[in-house]
Amino acid sequence: MKHMKSLIAAAVLATASLGSTAAFAADISHGTQALSVIDNSANFGSSFVQNNLNNTFMDKFSFSITRVPHDFDAIVTSFTRNATTGMDITNMSLFSGAGTLITAGFQESTGATDVWSLRADSLGLGNYYLQVSGKMVSGTAGSFGGTVMLAPVPEPETYGMMLAGLGVVGFLARRRKAAKQA
Repeated sequence: MKHMKSLIAAAVLATASLGSTAAFAADISHGTQALSVIDNSANFGSSFVQNNLNNTFMDKFSFSITRVPHDFDAIVTSFTRNATTGMDITNMSLFSGAGTLITAGFQESTGATDVWSLRADSLGLGNYYLQVSGKMVSGTAGSFGGTVMLAPVPEPETYGMMLAGLGVVGFLARRRKAAKQA
């Protein structure tokens, strides 16, 4: 009899748990946005409407390097009155166009103000995207914004030309000095 009561209780509990509606976080990500890189810099960001408590996002910002390798630096910020409103940025990473992780960002601060930074040296020619991830921590609206900077990396031929130029300048200076002494 005791065994039968346990079986009935387990069946009732299992049935009740199957009928319950579990609250799952919704994905509120925006589609991939192309960065408008002008003079090797670009601004990016996203905004989210209210009533998205516990929903998550992974927004992507794409760009291409088409001429010479570039160093890459990025920063993203979100701020609110306190840590329990708006959003929480949980990650920022740089990926190749094929989806291979190149480097992850570094969290500079968290709480009312979230700040993440990221840097990558000598990105080769190709397509890339920056991914910013996070979670809405309240029912209020939220947004984040950031900036990327690209700095061309001189190619080895450039260094060779610079050294050759310095050699010519040194040769001419030495020749002038010798002519003055004679």
